[in-house]
Amino acid sequence: MNAAPADQIRLLDVQALDVRLQQLAHKRKSLPEHAEIDSLTKDATQVRDLLVAAQTEESDCAREQTKAEQDVDQVRQRATRDQQRLDSGAVTSPKDLENLQHEIVSLAKRQGDLEDVVLEVMERREAAQERVGELTERVASVQAKIDDSTGRRDTAFEEIDREVASVTKEREVIAGAVPADLLKLYDKLREQQGGIGAAKLYQRTCQGCRQELSITDINEIRAAAPDTVVRCENCRRILVRTAESGL
Repeated sequence: MNAAPADQIRLLDVQALDVRLQQLAHKRKSLPEHAEIDSLTKDATQVRDLLVAAQTEESDCAREQTKAEQDVDQVRQRATRDQQRLDSGAVTSPKDLENLQHEIVSLAKRQGDLEDVVLEVMERREAAQERVGELTERVASVQAKIDDSTGRRDTAFEEIDREVASVTKEREVIAGAVPADLLKLYDKLREQQGGIGAAKLYQRTCQGCRQELSITDINEIRAAAPDTVVRCENCRRILVRTAESGL
């Protein structure tokens, strides 16, 4: 393949821009904010799970408290009715009076036990409510950190994407001046060789594989016409000759 020396030099400009695009893609993918967001998101998930558990406990306690208070109220109402019957004098049978008095005493004890249950449930509910409040604040705090990291990431994205657009446009202009067959070969090699399809021959060393060429290879390149597209014998990349090639 033949191409004007100027077109071959221009290929190095295209390569430099492609390297920059690779760097920008890597930078976009490797932003520290990615790890921050991942870590914070995991924290947020864990805290939200704890919050749901605390809210469930608080809800369970609320239902348990309501049931216990209803039980207390029922016992209190029954005790009141019994006391009213006792005070009214309507019960005259000694045995019935004894049974009624015994029931009032039993109901009083039952009411006391149930009120203790209510107090215990209220304490648990209060603790659960405090836990809900604490975890709600933690969720908000973690979310604020996520929002901050996301904002910084998006700002970095915008800066990187602007540069990508600028470099891409510049590449299109320069690549448009490179002969189609040369550019096709370059793109094929770049895909095969880890993003580097053309390299400068500098002081008899291929800047693609960093291998110094043998005397035989150097002599062949020295004898080649200026418009001959030469390749590195080691990595097969396009070798671009310049005044610094050491020929």
